[in-house]
Amino acid sequence: MACEIQVTFDCGDPAALAGFWADVLDYRIQSPPPGFDSWDAALEAMNVPPERRNDASALVDPAGAGPRLFFQRVPEGKSAKNRVHLDVRAAPGAVGEERMAALEAECARLVDLGATREARHEPDPPLQAGHIVMRDPEGNEFCLD
Repeated sequence: MACEIQVTFDCGDPAALAGFWADVLDYRIQSPPPGFDSWDAALEAMNVPPERRNDASALVDPAGAGPRLFFQRVPEGKSAKNRVHLDVRAAPGAVGEERMAALEAECARLVDLGATREARHEPDPPLQAGHIVMRDPEGNEFCLD
């Protein structure tokens, strides 16, 4: 039996955080169930009250290669450093200044989308290629790698 991976985010605003990560990764909101033209129509048919319709959201990779991302509302805010984080591979194969320039360009794009820049780590060959630590709009750490 083959297993699939889903990455789950606990968050305060699933729709907004899903929108951010969709823009970052070029993912799309998962389609509503068959027979429904929209999630609003599906949730209405499922008798989900309006105040609960942003309890969850999911993203899928249009190419079908990446994991599904699931965003679920939780009552508490983020309180500690992530034990697991995403690395956004913005410069695969690039090295040195070319790599760092590509990471800086992607960092600027993500800041415009609502991310926060935390720190730049310079290349330190042979093991460290350099990366930028960031936070998504709800404070979850991730790296531009």
